[in-house]
Amino acid sequence: MIDMSPNIVLVVAIGALFITGVYLLLERSLTRVLIGFILIGNGANLLFLVAGGRAGGPPIIGQTPVEDMSDPLPQAMVLTAIVITLALTAFILAMAYRSWQLHGHDEVQDDLEDRRIVRLAAKNAPTYNDTDSIEDSETIDEQAAEARDETGNGVA
Repeated sequence: MIDMSPNIVLVVAIGALFITGVYLLLERSLTRVLIGFILIGNGANLLFLVAGGRAGGPPIIGQTPVEDMSDPLPQAMVLTAIVITLALTAFILAMAYRSWQLHGHDEVQDDLEDRRIVRLAAKNAPTYNDTDSIEDSETIDEQAAEARDETGNGVA
């Protein structure tokens, strides 16, 4: 029977790459976000290769016995992940460079909605007014009588 257990060093390396990458993704600097994304991409690539099993011969029928063939799917997924990571790296680099040109730094700032929610949370106020929960003394018939008629025929 073939031993299919992964190397513990590779498992620890995958965990370290993911943990460090997630930590850096939570930062405000686009440079750190970029490094975090690259680390997570490399961790995912290593995870695909470890999950693919042991190395084997080329998966060509007639050249390698079936039990000795390697699985080509993890290799194809790693190549796809490399392309996606490269494209997102270029995009984040462009955003960081533009931010550096405009503001002199690459920190992501809070937008106005974030600031409004923080102020409301500090006052322990609701973020919106719920008009359905307010009790009215009028009935639905009284409200319908006061409603504006937009058809123009004068009948409410």
